[in-house]
Amino acid sequence: MKSETSTPTGEFTLRLSATRRGARLARLLAVQQLHDWGVTGPAAEAAELVVAELATNAVRHGRVPGRDFEVRMELDDDHVRIELSDARGERRPAPVRNPDEGGYGLLLVAALASAWGVKDRCVGKTVWATVPLAPRRPVGTG
Repeated sequence: MKSETSTPTGEFTLRLSATRRGARLARLLAVQQLHDWGVTGPAAEAAELVVAELATNAVRHGRVPGRDFEVRMELDDDHVRIELSDARGERRPAPVRNPDEGGYGLLLVAALASAWGVKDRCVGKTVWATVPLAPRRPVGTG
């Protein structure tokens, strides 16, 4: 069952089944919401990739049969905060230091987001990332 909330204040919440199809829908509906908010270009592409990676992780590593996962985005003046919540609090994400055929997801999230982390919930956990709307300038320029 899908429930979706979108408000003019810049908040978007979506619950989807913890399946590959649910992860794909999370990405597609997040892209549509970003477009509706007027977020385009590199910022929208970065946010799309972050949603895709976090949703995939929620489905692969945070899935509990019969439980949904939740996507939440909040638009602010200079960033989009993305949150993915799942039901497996004991499975904490950690970037892989030497990825082989997989394990690049959180490295990608760390590269695209200005910050990311994990917070506990009553049931499960929330992995969040903050994606800047303007490109970050390398240190020492400007």
